[in-house]
Amino acid sequence: MALPSSLSEKSSVQQTSVGTAIPEPSLVDAPVDHHPDSPLSTSGVVNVRQDDATGKHGSDKGAPKTEDAHDENVIVVAWDGPDDPENPRNWTSKRKWTIALTVSAFTFISPLSSTMIAPAAGQIASGFNITDEFQVNLSISIFVLAYAVGPLVLGPLSEIFGRTPVLRGCNLFFTAWNLGCGFAQSERQLIAFRFLAGLGGSAPLAAGGAVLGDLFAPEERGKAMALYTLAPLLGPAIGPIVGGWIAERSTWRWVFWSTSIAAGVIQIVGIFTLKESFGPVLLDRKAKKIRANLDAENSGEVRTMFQKTAKKRNYRHFFFVSICRPFILSVQEPIVQLFGLYLAFVYGIIYLVLTTIPEIYTNIYHNTPGIVGLHYIGLGIGLFVCSQINSRLSDVIYKKLKERNGGVGEPEHRLRLLVAGWGAQERTHWIVPDIGFALIGGGMVLSFQGMMMYIVEAFTMYAASALAAVSFLRSIAAFGFPLFAPAMYNRLGYGVANTILAAIAFVIGVPAILGLYTYGKKIRGMSKHANKHPMKNFKK
Repeated sequence: MALPSSLSEKSSVQQTSVGTAIPEPSLVDAPVDHHPDSPLSTSGVVNVRQDDATGKHGSDKGAPKTEDAHDENVIVVAWDGPDDPENPRNWTSKRKWTIALTVSAFTFISPLSSTMIAPAAGQIASGFNITDEFQVNLSISIFVLAYAVGPLVLGPLSEIFGRTPVLRGCNLFFTAWNLGCGFAQSERQLIAFRFLAGLGGSAPLAAGGAVLGDLFAPEERGKAMALYTLAPLLGPAIGPIVGGWIAERSTWRWVFWSTSIAAGVIQIVGIFTLKESFGPVLLDRKAKKIRANLDAENSGEVRTMFQKTAKKRNYRHFFFVSICRPFILSVQEPIVQLFGLYLAFVYGIIYLVLTTIPEIYTNIYHNTPGIVGLHYIGLGIGLFVCSQINSRLSDVIYKKLKERNGGVGEPEHRLRLLVAGWGAQERTHWIVPDIGFALIGGGMVLSFQGMMMYIVEAFTMYAASALAAVSFLRSIAAFGFPLFAPAMYNRLGYGVANTILAAIAFVIGVPAILGLYTYGKKIRGMSKHANKHPMKNFKK
């Protein structure tokens, strides 16, 4: 079956522009034996009929093996060669980094809001006549609890509808409810609005890393991921600094209103800078254009290289499978389980630190909210400096290890730099001095960034679902740790309590990192979802 003349040119089809409207569900599947970082997608496949896939190229190795493999009425839509300008990997550096910065801004503003009210907790307690310390901490932590729930749905949705509509829509949802927090008239309203705002703000944590996986090749991904993964750690550290001065010079309500204004600005910028990057969705738009131009005589099935069949699928079933995928990964994938457990502990510790700083410097040192906020600078310095070191070294180390491995890159190459974080991570008992906060921040960012990059490269096609599964565990910890912190510190004291936490971190982290570095490739080989293809050099 031939394409209409208006659509056929050099065995390809006309390109469709990358739109910004919410697309119809693409119902995409990863083809058998295919992965986004394999040569198939990065080198490109010319758009041809499925029955031509073997004849023209002389081999069936590049063609996905599906039930339509020998159906001459099926058109397979793929990238137009290795230099297809619509393939996100071939976009200009300026365009890719503009999107990366926009995604990082989305990822920064939400965690910033999670802790901005910490220095104003006393004002909120006085305003609503709250005397229970647990309830005060709940109004802060409830935001992070939503981080556990949101990605489980939003991550898979980004794999169905695309990254852009999920990120934009959820940021708008976050902005609206965060604005509502400033108008809350009771403690219950504040807690409810904070939870809803957290749901919207969780989208970048689920889909942001997947966007970078769409845009950057593995050997280019380190700097972009360093920027992105810094945002959810640096945001909570900067939040109390800004929130403390706002609360001291105005009211706690302006803490929410100011972040909503900032989120609104980012939303407007994102309209112009954030473009869809998920390959299956982009090719599905291309396939829709072909279907629309096929005449009745040439009617046939059209599918993309990411779909196993051109037959009509049950949308409800596919949606259910996509939503269940994070839970499936949590149960079936040891990589997700190990990193989820450790990152849960890391994220719990950082929120433990963030919520105990106001208590320490207000009750012991009698600082004002504005001065209390300044003590977060040490944590921020540690996060920023080590993030910059990581961004410089990560890609360099990855490329050298790839060269030693015969030009084949492995996700395990991302794990060596994690060892550098342990010297700082084990000093978490120095919680009171600001130098201790810097060491804590440095150790955490090195661990966090390395693990996030590993997850994206190990589960590129399902990166959003894998990140959602990991985010669930770490957000539960970030919600729960600050709630039990007062009782723990009152009973054990800061030195003993944090030494115990450091020991637990060591016991969890070292086996996970060393085990995956040694046996990670074998574990991925047994996985149903992880990337089994070596990331070889490809022509760009």
